[in-house]
Amino acid sequence: MSNLRNVDDAIADILSHIHPLGSEDIALPESLGRILAADIVSDINLPPFANSAMDGFAIKAHDSAHASPDNPTTLIITMDIPAGVTPNQALQSGEAARIMTGAPVPEGADAVIPVEATNADFSQLDLSTLAKTVALYQAASIGANIRSIGENIRIGQTILSSGTAIQPADIGILASIGKSVIPVIRKPRVVIIGTGDELVALDEPMTVGKIRDSNSYTLQALASQDGCETIRLPIAPDDSEAIRKLFNEALALKPDVIISSAGVSMGAADYVRAILDEMGEIDFWRINMRPGKPVAFGHLGSIPFFGLPGNPVSAMVTYDVIVRPALLKLAQKPDVAHIVSAIAGERMASDGRRTFARVTLRRENGELVAYATGTQSSGALISMVKADGLLIIPENIQVVEVGTSLEVRLIRPIH
Repeated sequence: MSNLRNVDDAIADILSHIHPLGSEDIALPESLGRILAADIVSDINLPPFANSAMDGFAIKAHDSAHASPDNPTTLIITMDIPAGVTPNQALQSGEAARIMTGAPVPEGADAVIPVEATNADFSQLDLSTLAKTVALYQAASIGANIRSIGENIRIGQTILSSGTAIQPADIGILASIGKSVIPVIRKPRVVIIGTGDELVALDEPMTVGKIRDSNSYTLQALASQDGCETIRLPIAPDDSEAIRKLFNEALALKPDVIISSAGVSMGAADYVRAILDEMGEIDFWRINMRPGKPVAFGHLGSIPFFGLPGNPVSAMVTYDVIVRPALLKLAQKPDVAHIVSAIAGERMASDGRRTFARVTLRRENGELVAYATGTQSSGALISMVKADGLLIIPENIQVVEVGTSLEVRLIRPIH
């Protein structure tokens, strides 16, 4: 295995050629999950005015100092302040203002007493018919039930930092400070291509020796799941002119990355390699991993190009291990693989390469236990359908005994 390239070295080499994308401005409702390209600094206080935290009465706190159920304090109601209405007068000692949740606190008031602590009844819709005085049954401290100016956010405060993946609460806070347009990292634009005389499209009839194209659909789904803008081109036959045309069509779409499966890997026809060399610089590697040993990486024109194996499982595994880190770097997203520890529930074999075995995971006696999904053939896509993750068998290990603890790359959430 000495002539095989180390997995980690291959990834590091690829990442050295990948440069993060720039930014674009998008509308706030479209920003969920996107990566902020700049710090967001508030240019307003939130709340922008002192407001009531509940329905009740704005008062001067000292007016309620001796109020109790047995000895209520009576104040004169001098104004009504619904939410959205600005008070037009100041509150004086001995007065109270009926106030609703979120309404501005009038000048002169320094507390709000909840309606439940008074003799008032707010169930009537016509405020003009309510009493002109209110009895307070408890004392209120200064600042009680008042949301002060800037209590949530102050002018000049950084509320979200560059690199943040925008979540629903973030969208809410951005809306609250009036940010309708958000600077975010541009989505990687990925073009998926493929070649092969044996491949037929979904709407074409099957004949002996032909197989359906599945890889381009799978790779498009994987890249879309990783937040990329994806374009899948039709399969080209094994013909030099057709392949040259396909590559030119891919470049014309101005992608950030081109991904191909089959036809451009280690077993590619000579003219495929010739066209790749003609239009760019491509290295063909044999990586010390299973499945997915043959991988091509380089540039088609100036665009990073990945040539993945044609076997469906190999294409998925090499995407997960080799391509995904590059796309995440482009998008300025953290490369945090979902790794868990599990023990082998059965004896497993490897050929000494770093092996990514498809496994299901069960929780037994408080531990995650990994079981093979059945055949580990790189052509058996059903093994990925069944799998919860990829059990990582390190290099130079040929037998994994029952009970051995290893890492598993999750490919679906586990419960």
